[in-house]
Amino acid sequence: MKKVFSNSIFRWALVILAVFSSGGSFAQTKLRFEISYPASISSAPLTGRMFLIISRKDSTEPRLQVGRYGTQFWGADFEKLASGKTVTIDGSTLGYPINALKDVPKGEYFVQAVLNKYTEFKRSDGHTVWMHMDQWEGQQWTRSPGNVYSEVRKITIDPAKSETVKLEVTKVIPPISVPADTKWVKRIKIQSQKLTKFWGHPIYIGATILLPKGYDDEPGRMYPTVYQQGHFSIAPPFRFAENPANEFYKDWTADDAPRFIAVTLQHPSPYFDDSYAVNSANNGPYGDAIHEELIPEIEKKFRCIRESYARLLTGGSTGGWESFALQVWYPDFYGGTWSFAPDPLDFWNVEGIDIYKDKNAFYKEYEWYKVPTPNTRIPATGETRLTSEQRNTMELVNGTKGRSGGQLDVWSSVFGPVGADGYFKPLFDKKTGVIDPSVAQYWKEHYDLRYYLEKNWATVGPKLVGKLHVICGRMDDFFLNFGVYKMEEFLSKTTSPAYGGSFTYGDRGGHSWRPYSNGELLKIMDAHIKKMAPAKSTTSKAN
Repeated sequence: MKKVFSNSIFRWALVILAVFSSGGSFAQTKLRFEISYPASISSAPLTGRMFLIISRKDSTEPRLQVGRYGTQFWGADFEKLASGKTVTIDGSTLGYPINALKDVPKGEYFVQAVLNKYTEFKRSDGHTVWMHMDQWEGQQWTRSPGNVYSEVRKITIDPAKSETVKLEVTKVIPPISVPADTKWVKRIKIQSQKLTKFWGHPIYIGATILLPKGYDDEPGRMYPTVYQQGHFSIAPPFRFAENPANEFYKDWTADDAPRFIAVTLQHPSPYFDDSYAVNSANNGPYGDAIHEELIPEIEKKFRCIRESYARLLTGGSTGGWESFALQVWYPDFYGGTWSFAPDPLDFWNVEGIDIYKDKNAFYKEYEWYKVPTPNTRIPATGETRLTSEQRNTMELVNGTKGRSGGQLDVWSSVFGPVGADGYFKPLFDKKTGVIDPSVAQYWKEHYDLRYYLEKNWATVGPKLVGKLHVICGRMDDFFLNFGVYKMEEFLSKTTSPAYGGSFTYGDRGGHSWRPYSNGELLKIMDAHIKKMAPAKSTTSKAN
């Protein structure tokens, strides 16, 4: 019995040794993919990130199926890669949703590779970083002009086999096609001198302008402006389409519709499709660029009323946070905001993560057990759709050093400090989830909007009376309603002065919940302007 027991221990020791020597896996795969580009793509070495995408279907190209709930992909950084040289994707490369190549089920797949080019930025703060330069596509490597992709191949993948699959990226994504101006829709794109100086590279910002009915017929008439914030888009505000069947077209062109100039702003950064419209240590002076370069250009070219009461804000999600933040930080410039499902107005719940109390971004820790932190839920049932660890793994596969173009990374780039390597100092480790309390404190002191208002209400509050309106579903997909609750909790108790705004909730509403249409929103804004306008104003001419 003693001998059998000793043999058992010996055998288990061998198993454990094998596990550790193989990197924690019982069965490593010898399957590998080698990806290169030809000399016709570039005569100089390239730096960037190479992606391998596989899909079970080819209704669209595999690269266009990548997403939060999309198809399987892997990514690997490369530096100064010459033509003909290869980037390897193998069993050690992190993937998403399946992390390891060895765990991909044997079968037939459609395979494609994409080369995402990085640009060297020698910033004015002394740091040199390599990032993807947005090409007016909104920081999407799957369709960014200048990126290079391979033909789609149908192959059998069997992780149990020792095989090398060679792919070559040869097809260059063409430039974005920007629609021509029309009677209704105009566009502006300028090089920002402020941002160009910060990044050491030309940086562009722009706007899409929707003109009101009768604009050309009344050359002396001035109009209030509504700025709709949100993710990068060159589409017109409020999804306006020059089609009589379009619902908002009917609202916008109706004889009794309030007359506004509506504007969406484009301000992608090397970190994200949107800069969050504020000055930040990692992205640079986007707030200054928008308010000192872009909006003055808009107001010079179009007949906008250049007074605060006639500049209104709105937006949802990212745009919800931006519209609220701009109203708070530029209280004398804007006359009111209607912010829908805003990103965290208070950081005690950042897509499930309490940055002030949690020690780890991937799980909640109680006395005897740990529970995975949910990141996304299904509003109808409350079921978890993604955990925080899954969401962050997806971003890490999209890009290291915060270059994923993902939501958690962009918050770190906007809200966080610069790290020693020139990229942002992360709130938490993307691999382990461990939170850095010093970074959490930086977030709080610089960008926690509820905390800012609490500290400064005596001075900023009088400038915000009647201007703050927040709309949110109580079952927001990303738990954004909890930050809204914190903000309402504070604002509802304000005195000297009372905030005088509103909070509107949908009891079972998810992230896209809206209590009224865009046409109805403009009527609410119109009434607000007439209420807030000074006695001797241009409102009578405008509306």
